[in-house]
Amino acid sequence: MKFSCEKALLQSAITIASRTVAVKSAVPALEGLLVETREDQVRITGYDLKTGIRTLIPADVQEPGALVFSARLFGEIIRRMPDDVVRISTEKYTVTLRCGMSEFNIQAIDAGEYPDLPSVDYQNSISIQQSRLRDMIERTSFAISQNEARPIHTGALFEVETDGEGKSQLTMVAVDGYRLALRREKLERKSGADLFQFVVPGTALREVQRLGSDTEELMEVIQGERHIMFKTPDVTLVTRRLEGDFLNYRQAIPASSPISVLADTRRLLGSIERCSLMISEQQKSPLRCTFTDGLVQIRTSTALGNAYDECPIQGDGGGLEIGFNHRYLLDALKAAPTASVRLALNTPVSPCVVTRGEETDEDTFTYMVLPVRLRAGV
Repeated sequence: MKFSCEKALLQSAITIASRTVAVKSAVPALEGLLVETREDQVRITGYDLKTGIRTLIPADVQEPGALVFSARLFGEIIRRMPDDVVRISTEKYTVTLRCGMSEFNIQAIDAGEYPDLPSVDYQNSISIQQSRLRDMIERTSFAISQNEARPIHTGALFEVETDGEGKSQLTMVAVDGYRLALRREKLERKSGADLFQFVVPGTALREVQRLGSDTEELMEVIQGERHIMFKTPDVTLVTRRLEGDFLNYRQAIPASSPISVLADTRRLLGSIERCSLMISEQQKSPLRCTFTDGLVQIRTSTALGNAYDECPIQGDGGGLEIGFNHRYLLDALKAAPTASVRLALNTPVSPCVVTRGEETDEDTFTYMVLPVRLRAGV
C-alpha cells in the first residue's frame, strides 16, 4: 500500500471512523481502523460489531492495499503532524508515515482479521435533508430510554407514511416511560412501501447527528431486514435494527384534553429554571404547578429552601394543581422549536401534552410529560 493525501482530510476521516471503534475487544482488529486504498480513494472503516462507519477521502494512490492500523496511535500521529501532505507506505505489516520533516514507523494487522461490515439488503429507503434529520434527532433524543430492561425503547422509532396525494413524511418517536417526544418532517424522496417503520439504536443516532451537516444536502436512509444504513456521498454508517414491540404512540397520546392553555416558551422556561435552583440530585422535589385563569404558579420546597415563580398564560386552567419532574418538563420545553407552546391538561394524574402554540395545519412536534404525584402540604 502506498498513497498520499491532505492531512486535514485524513485527520477528519480518522476522527469520524474512530467513533465506532471498539474500546476493548476479544478481536484485536476491532480496536483498529481498516485502511484500504483503491483507484483514487482511501477508505477508512471503524466497527464495533453493533455500528460501523466507513469514510471515503480522495488520495493519490500509487499502490493498492489494505491493513488495520491502531486507531489510537494512528489518530494521534496524524493529529500532531504538520499541516501538509501525508505520505503513507507499507512493507508487509510495517507502516511508514511521513509529513514534512516528521516520520513514524508503526505495526499494522492483516486486513483479513477485520470483520466485514454487514450488508444491508434493500427493503425501503428515504432521502431527507441532513439539517432536518439532525434537528429531528436533537429534538427527540432526550426522551430515548437508557433502561436496558426494555431494549426496544433504547432507540427511536422511524415511521414513514405516504398520503393520498403521494406526499411522504417521516415521524420520529422516542419514549422512556416518563415522557414522549415526537417530530415530523416532509421527505424529499421515498421508495418502497407506502407505510413502513423501524427502530434505530440511540447510540447510532448520536453518531448520525454528528455526521450530518447543517445544509440542504440529502442523507439517504436504507432499511434492510436486520440493519439500517445512513449514507452521504463521503460517509456510510451501518447499524443493527432494534427488534420488539415499540409503544403505540398514537394510543398513548390523549386525543383531547379539557384544559388547554397557551404560554410563551421562553417565559415559562425561565420560571421553571428559577424554581429548579432549589432542586438537586440530593434534594429532589417535584415542581408544584397551579394553573389558574391567565396564570401558572410554580412552587417547590426542599431542604435547601423554597421557591415560587409565576408565568402569564392565555386560557383558564381551572385551578388544576399538578406536579412534574423539573428536568422532564425543561427538556420538552427546550426542544420545542416555537416561540409559544400549548399545554393540554386534564387531571393531576394525566399527562401534559406540549404542542406548538401558533394556529397551523402543520403538526410538526408533540411532547408528552407524565406528572408526579404530589403529597399534601409538600
